[in-house]
Amino acid sequence: MSIFFDSAKQCFLLNTPGSTYIIRLYNDRYLLHGGWFHRINHWSDQCVMPVADHAFSPVPEQMYDTAENFSLDSQQEEFPATGQTDFRAAAIEAETADGTCIAELLYETYRIIPGKPPVQGLPATYTEQDSEADTLEIDLKDHDSGLLVTLSYTVWNTCDVICRHVQVKNTGTGIYHEKPIILRKIMSMNVDFAGSRYRMLQLSGAHARERHPVFRPLYQGIQRIESRRGTSSHQQNPFIALVGADAGEQYGEVFGFSLVYSGNFVAQIEVDQFNMARVQTGINSWNFAWKLAPGEVFVTPEVVMVRSEQGLGGMSRIYHDLYRSRLCRGKWRDRDRPVVINNWEATMFDFTEQKLLTIAEAAAKTGAELFVLDDGWFGKRDNDRCSLGDWYINRKKLPGGLQSVAEKIKKFGLKFGLWVEPEMISPDSDLYRAHPDWCLHVQNRGRSLGRNQYVLDLSRGDVVEFLIDTMSDVFSSADISYVKWDFNRSLTETGSAAVPPELQMETSHKFVLGLYHLLSVLTTRFPDVLFESCSGGGGRFDPGMFYYMPQCWTSDNTDALSRIQIQFGTGIVYPASCMSCHVSAVPNQQVGRITSLRQRGDVAMAGVFGYELDLTELSDNELQEISQQIAVYKRIRHTIQFGTLYRIESPWSLSSLTEVTDFAAWEYVAQDASQVVVTIVWTYTEANVPPEIVKLQGLNSDAVYEVVHSTVQLPASLSYPYLPQQTIAGQAGQQFGGEELMYSGLRIHCLPQYQGSVQLVLTCKSDVTASV
Repeated sequence: MSIFFDSAKQCFLLNTPGSTYIIRLYNDRYLLHGGWFHRINHWSDQCVMPVADHAFSPVPEQMYDTAENFSLDSQQEEFPATGQTDFRAAAIEAETADGTCIAELLYETYRIIPGKPPVQGLPATYTEQDSEADTLEIDLKDHDSGLLVTLSYTVWNTCDVICRHVQVKNTGTGIYHEKPIILRKIMSMNVDFAGSRYRMLQLSGAHARERHPVFRPLYQGIQRIESRRGTSSHQQNPFIALVGADAGEQYGEVFGFSLVYSGNFVAQIEVDQFNMARVQTGINSWNFAWKLAPGEVFVTPEVVMVRSEQGLGGMSRIYHDLYRSRLCRGKWRDRDRPVVINNWEATMFDFTEQKLLTIAEAAAKTGAELFVLDDGWFGKRDNDRCSLGDWYINRKKLPGGLQSVAEKIKKFGLKFGLWVEPEMISPDSDLYRAHPDWCLHVQNRGRSLGRNQYVLDLSRGDVVEFLIDTMSDVFSSADISYVKWDFNRSLTETGSAAVPPELQMETSHKFVLGLYHLLSVLTTRFPDVLFESCSGGGGRFDPGMFYYMPQCWTSDNTDALSRIQIQFGTGIVYPASCMSCHVSAVPNQQVGRITSLRQRGDVAMAGVFGYELDLTELSDNELQEISQQIAVYKRIRHTIQFGTLYRIESPWSLSSLTEVTDFAAWEYVAQDASQVVVTIVWTYTEANVPPEIVKLQGLNSDAVYEVVHSTVQLPASLSYPYLPQQTIAGQAGQQFGGEELMYSGLRIHCLPQYQGSVQLVLTCKSDVTASV
């Protein structure tokens, strides 16, 4: 059992394989935080925040006679409420019948449950066997209002992870019995750290520039990220970390907090007057309120908390293993993902069936496995100004319908995939003309357009049921193996015609709940379909979506050098099996840059691989190179999609917080250690520079590794008297010891013929001590 209650010391010990999380019960009333550190087996309960007299820190009335210096203002709390003696940010604000948000949450009882119960109505991590985890539930109650708060902690026995969420119930008791309670703010977790010698890590950016790592020191006051866009957003990802002052990629203490939610969120760190750091994350209280009638319950999204002593790399690998195997679900969770060709950048809206078949035939010859028909196949969709909501075939483009084009593409040996954007509605559509009240809007106010479209009101049950029926008809109309589910604008005028004014502030969260119900039904109804999430690229790249769809279009920006930053940042939390990465044409549509086909391929192979270009416009040499890329990827994709990631050299510096390096290197090691894939990419090149020293990680020290594929090669026709052929390490056929690769490293020169990148594939030959 990973959870233990010490009745003598009145504390809970939550033990993962490598960490211990302490919850203290003070005076049988207040729930305090005791710390989160390396695993310990004996706890004296003396290494805690002392009770001391502090000016302007009031004492609760009930403590006058027993602990006259006790104030919540100077203690590490486990789940702080508002209006009592703690002046820091509260984790819950609930308005009661007296018109205030004062609550005194006092300890009631606890339960320890084997396994991990589901989080009601929300996506969450899960166990397949009860032995994988244990769950602690602690009840706190405000007796005056009857507010019951249940804190849930799932402690994993297989990894250093604790998952938390909160349930709030109006019991209908207390002095305000049978009165509603209005939730104004409710966080999914709160952790009070005793000190603030950390840096805050956030993943920030914009459309086509998502999830760039941003490090900043902690200062007194609040450091905060949030989304108010109705989705997790391109601008901020629902994740933050506390990175120890001396921590790096491979060493040091790091704490990660990842919210399993796809809507408005907040994540913040508050440093108080005593340099304690309070970490909170959950649903954004902006534009949020929730009415709880007596007997009703509200459940928060889950937060996945990770502690690593192996730096950022260790934290990332914990998240990768958990999300890949215990967040993603279904048939495709453990299966190799197909190599995709998507027609969007090749044709956009301007295509015919014959044009699609021509691209598909060329794709089949390269070894691609799945053809995706993107936007423009339905209604009168010749541009982005109409027809969203009219999910019937555009017969001018596809006279034989989806079934006909799917069957013809299958004859080339390809599977067929389809793009949809179900949550949107065009003003110029039959659906909008029939149901103008079905979009999000506020009565008597204007309706803002984004990409010439409105957002359907998924807080309404009738709208969700319409989408279930409509999408089921579409997905059943042909042999569809893959669905790209897009979402191309942010939410505005987030109101609903279906509820009265006093419930309008519930709409944002109800929209997300409606989305989750829609996805749950459709992914269950079509279990063989590989679903890929998208929101203008990475605008909804979050754990909530991965519960239903195991991969996501990482960014609309497909430029190789831009993607290095985006994919490195994304990989801090999310595994390669979740990142859809494609090669596109040059000059790149997003930034206008020209990069080599080799470099574009090497960068895109860091995730779920595919192409986003018109193969019919390429030369024979380019098509041959693409065929070679696909052949290589098929041999290494299981290692990339399901292996262990090591960031050998990041494109950003941990020491300067802002400096960008001129090359990046990453490595994937197969779960059984039989294969290693190493990629080096130069973001800036210069003549006659010293070689990069690339030290591999995660290898067997006593094994011999052979290079079986390499683009490290000096053509015999070229003469480099200062660089003899035999001195180039990393060529195919060479063998190295594991210790040599990890502690000495490969010297990789930046040569013109490498075209900006190098890729090596090594296999483990033996487990005997190397002698090379």
